[in-house]
Amino acid sequence: MSAHISSMTIPVSEPDQNSAEAALATKRMASTMRKQRWQDFLFHKITLGFAFSVLLVLVGIIISLVIGAWPAFKEFGPAFITTVEWDPVNDKYGALIAIVGTLSTSFIALLIAFPLSFGIALFLTEICPSWLRGPLGSAVELLAGVPSIIYGMWGLFVFAPLFADYIQPALAATLGNVPVLGALFKGPQMGIGILAAGLILAVMIIPFIASVMRDVFEVVPAVLKESAYALGCTKWEVVRKVVLPYTKTGVVGGVMLGLGRALGETMAVTFVIGNAHHLSWSLFAAGNSIASTLANEFAEAESTLHVSSLFALGLILFMITFVVLGAAKLMLASMERKEGSK
Repeated sequence: MSAHISSMTIPVSEPDQNSAEAALATKRMASTMRKQRWQDFLFHKITLGFAFSVLLVLVGIIISLVIGAWPAFKEFGPAFITTVEWDPVNDKYGALIAIVGTLSTSFIALLIAFPLSFGIALFLTEICPSWLRGPLGSAVELLAGVPSIIYGMWGLFVFAPLFADYIQPALAATLGNVPVLGALFKGPQMGIGILAAGLILAVMIIPFIASVMRDVFEVVPAVLKESAYALGCTKWEVVRKVVLPYTKTGVVGGVMLGLGRALGETMAVTFVIGNAHHLSWSLFAAGNSIASTLANEFAEAESTLHVSSLFALGLILFMITFVVLGAAKLMLASMERKEGSK
């Protein structure tokens, strides 16, 4: 009898079974949540490490530039920035010629590239027929991938002769006769110089600015533009009152991207700027930029002061870029504050 009783299965009530299943499900859920929390923690720390690695590289670059430039600034002081002389033979160096060349070529490039890039992006997004939009957009993006040395070779061997034979004489005969402004368009018509370097830079940065502008113009909601068209707005009014206010941050970002490339461009400028340590009011005259000076002289620099002066030029170029980007950020912040006040 006792053996029979021990072999019998004791039934488990339904509430007890449900509570056991609920406890098991709760345990599994808690385990899953702990696993997810660990995954989130690791993902957060890994991505944080990636972000801080960029800052560490930036700080390392700044420290290395400051250390390398210190002997030059110790020898010449702040006057290094305003001194015109650059004489490796006598170990006398000044950065003014390279700074002026860098700023002037970049300004010329931006002055030409911005309206052209804006027109290209506007045509591709608002006016261009659909069958032509793809090929033209691809062509613009392909131009951005052309190596800078190719632009330099094209500028020296193709553009410079045409520029000297046709464009420079025309500029000298027209703008060269204007009071005050004419001083910029007088001088040797050799096809190379500050103006030629600025034009080559403009050709180089147009694809970058145009591609960014095109992308940001395309993210404007179609309902906003269609509403403006329904109210009777023209294409230009839609662009000025709808597209530009909606995408001003992206437009400024594209301009800054192009300007950053123009400020630091080396090989293309080196080919066509003339590489002369000479300061002149004429845009036809040969000059130098910070990047071209570094490219031409860094490998041949022998004295400690010469190498340090080149490091100082690199630090100045870094600071110029930092100031330009900082000014762009402040401008965007000011525009946002004005919109908020309205």
